[in-house]
Amino acid sequence: MPGLLRGVARTAVVAGTATAVSNRVSRRQAGRWAAQSAPQSYEEPQAPPPPAAPAAAPAPAEDSMSDKIDQLKKLGDLKAQGILTDAEFEEQKRRLLA
Repeated sequence: MPGLLRGVARTAVVAGTATAVSNRVSRRQAGRWAAQSAPQSYEEPQAPPPPAAPAAAPAPAEDSMSDKIDQLKKLGDLKAQGILTDAEFEEQKRRLLA
């Protein structure tokens, strides 16, 4: 019986040691992977800011009302796409309607 207990105890020690070593290696490897991937996430290229819309020239007096409406729709689309800020949109609208 003592030989059987000794064999079971030895197996338990070996299995416990193997599990502890395996867990430690896994944690260390996960830490290395996290350290390698962390700098890359900060270095991702950011989208460049959208280019500023060209300033609209003052509309001549012969422009019809439909041309102004079309231009206002285009300005609205640019604002909706995020190309124009609210302030830029208001400035262009003011110039168009002046």
